[in-house]
Amino acid sequence: MNVLMVLKGLTVIGMIWSAFVIVKGIKGQLATAEGKAEWDSQKKHGLYNGIVGIVAYFFDTLGIGSYAIASSAFKLRKSVKDEYIPGTLNVGAAIPVLLEAFLFFGFVEVDILTLVLMVAAQVLGANLGAGIVTKWDAHKIRLGMGVGLLCLGIIMAVRSLGIGPFGAVGTALGLSGVKLIIAVIVCVALGAFMNIGIGAYAPTMALVAILGMNVGAAFPIMMGGCAFLLAFGNVPKFVKEKKYDMVASCYTAILGTIGVLIAYFLVKSLPLDILMWLVIVVVLYTSILFLRDAIKKN
Repeated sequence: MNVLMVLKGLTVIGMIWSAFVIVKGIKGQLATAEGKAEWDSQKKHGLYNGIVGIVAYFFDTLGIGSYAIASSAFKLRKSVKDEYIPGTLNVGAAIPVLLEAFLFFGFVEVDILTLVLMVAAQVLGANLGAGIVTKWDAHKIRLGMGVGLLCLGIIMAVRSLGIGPFGAVGTALGLSGVKLIIAVIVCVALGAFMNIGIGAYAPTMALVAILGMNVGAAFPIMMGGCAFLLAFGNVPKFVKEKKYDMVASCYTAILGTIGVLIAYFLVKSLPLDILMWLVIVVVLYTSILFLRDAIKKN
């Protein structure tokens, strides 16, 4: 059986599994008075967070990433509690990102061994890190988000300027030997970082470029890795720990898929350079807010 068809099939299974886990988790929380109170409180920001979901996954499909956009929007409007932001990003992202992976597997003919190993490495990293991050308090979340977004903003700026590896145009569609080992190790780390709400898209593009691969190969690698680590790692753990915003996650899961479909099927051209710099400015500003609150409330 074709490996790509197997991967596409797993994305469908992942969507069904994620929906089941999320619905079951929310039903369990709503069975308690505390859970009902939280749901009612979270509904106040439902429309705003839904719009954030559409916008974030519209740009996610274009390769800009969603976590930086969504976490910045949540923080600036205070529509999601700081300690719930990583969980909300992960739980809400699962279905839209699984849809992206379904659409982008086969987008570039990446070597199957390279694709499978890099995807599996991200899943492993996420599973190793989720059990730790779900137990972090608000201070650690703010500090982690602040440092992570600062690093991500710098990487995105370097990418936009075409400095270093981003200035080189690779052509390879697969890796072997030492380069493949490096890629796998880095992907484990990227999977772990997803647990604190630091998206893997920009770092994966950097990794692919540094190793001399066609940058287009980053799309199935990063979307596939993120999709499977969310469905079979982060979502069940964050739902179990109840460290996420239920309403925001539901809106993102549903409306985020609309953003994915609009971007994939309808968008022909956008001034992405300008939009990227706008995102970079917002990401850097948000990182300062997180670090300020981490220092102030320590």
